[in-house]
Amino acid sequence: MPYQSYAERARRTSCLIWTAAIFCAIIATAVIIAGLVILVIYLIYQPKSPYLKMGNAQLIHLYYDQAGTLDTELQITIMAENDNTKTDAAFYSLSLDLLFQSVTIAELQAADFVVPKNSSVPLGYDVQSTPVPLDPVGMSAMDSALKNRQIPFYLTGRARTRWRLGSLYSVGIWAHLSCKMTFFWPNGSVASMQCSNKR
Repeated sequence: MPYQSYAERARRTSCLIWTAAIFCAIIATAVIIAGLVILVIYLIYQPKSPYLKMGNAQLIHLYYDQAGTLDTELQITIMAENDNTKTDAAFYSLSLDLLFQSVTIAELQAADFVVPKNSSVPLGYDVQSTPVPLDPVGMSAMDSALKNRQIPFYLTGRARTRWRLGSLYSVGIWAHLSCKMTFFWPNGSVASMQCSNKR
């Protein structure tokens, strides 16, 4: 076996090291460039998450009998908001549950839609429930609510939103909405509305 000097072995090892170093440098440069491109797009578009918020609500009809059967009609307006000034936002998979106590009265849905940039779209619902039997806890809560002439309902759910930053990629995020709505009865106007929206 021919004798290899230390210098020859060092040169062969150095070649492998240099190859790996060049490869790593190329990867690092590509990552830096991609990061700069994303930063520039972010600074140009300054994206804001679209969200849902409560608009108006009215309790139109309320029927409740001693057997614990509840039948209601409400008019509810949900606002889909897009505060982005440079891009439209799409909303899809919207699903909201209307509840009394823990009993689901109705489910509110919407087909996919787009909110133009720096704008909002109202979603109006005329919610007519089918007769719903309440459990003893729900019956007690309704009896107390009628006695106080203030009827509480809960609206909770979410929608998927998506918008583009330039032409490079799109962003998808869930928009959550949770509201407690209390109505004067028998006139059906809103006594209070406590809502939170998360993105």
